[in-house]
Amino acid sequence: MNTVDAAGYRIAYERAGEGPPVLLVHGYVGDRRTWRGQLAALADEFTVVAWDAPGYGGSDDPPEDFGLAGFADCLAAFAAALGLEHPHVLGLSFGGGLALELYRRHPAVPRSLVLAGAYAGWAGSLPAAEVEHRLRQAERLAGLPPQQLVDELLPTLFTDAAPRERVAEFAATMTEFHPAGLRANARAFAAADLRDVLPRIAVPTLLLYGDRDRRASPDVGRELHARIPGSRLVIMDGVGHVSNVEGAERFDAEVRAFLRAA
Repeated sequence: MNTVDAAGYRIAYERAGEGPPVLLVHGYVGDRRTWRGQLAALADEFTVVAWDAPGYGGSDDPPEDFGLAGFADCLAAFAAALGLEHPHVLGLSFGGGLALELYRRHPAVPRSLVLAGAYAGWAGSLPAAEVEHRLRQAERLAGLPPQQLVDELLPTLFTDAAPRERVAEFAATMTEFHPAGLRANARAFAAADLRDVLPRIAVPTLLLYGDRDRRASPDVGRELHARIPGSRLVIMDGVGHVSNVEGAERFDAEVRAFLRAA
C-alpha cells in the first residue's frame, strides 16, 4: 500500500504496470482491493491505479457532509498528485457516479469513462422511496458490527452462482469499512442527481452492467446509454452488481478492448 496527500487527505492506493494511466474507483462498499483482478490483468499494457476513497481502507476519513463534490475534487487532486495526466477513469457503482461528478467538475481530467453498474446518483436513477431506504440502511449499518453489514448487503452484490472464493475475498474487504466513510458516501450519493451532465459528456464512454444486477439494473444502464452521446452499453449474462469480480474475464476483455480504442 502506498499513500499520498490529496486535497489535505492522506489517500492510500495501489499501483501496477506501465502505459496509459487507468484510474480505478471503487464502490459504496469495499476499497482499492475491489480491483485486485484488474490490477493484475491490465498492468501488462496500462499504468493501473486503484485508490481508497476518503473514508475507506487506508485513507483518512472525510467530514460526513463531504458531498459528491468533495469526493470528486479529492479524486482530481489525487490524480494530479500522482502525475496521472488525462487518465481513463473506471468506476464501479458509486465509483461510476463519482466519475461522472469528476467529469462535471474537472472535465479536462478523464480521457475516457468506464461506468460499471453505475448510477446517475441514487437520486438520479432510483425511485425516491428506494433512495430513502438505502440512506437509512447505510446509517443503521454504520453503527452495527461489520458482519451484519456483510450479511445484509452481500446477497445484493453477487448472484448465487458467483465463484465462492471471489465472493469471500470481496466480503473480507467489506468488514473493514469505516463508519464515517459509509455515512459520508451514502449521504453524498443519496443527494446526487447527475442526469444533467450526461448529455454533455464528450469523451468515449463504456457502460458495463450485469443482467442479474439487483442494485443497478440493466434498465439503469439503458437510461445512461440513451443520455450519453456515443456511449457503448454492454450487458453481461449471468452477472450481478460487482461485475469486475464475478465476471472478471468478460469484464477485463471488454475494458481492454475499449481502452485500446479510446
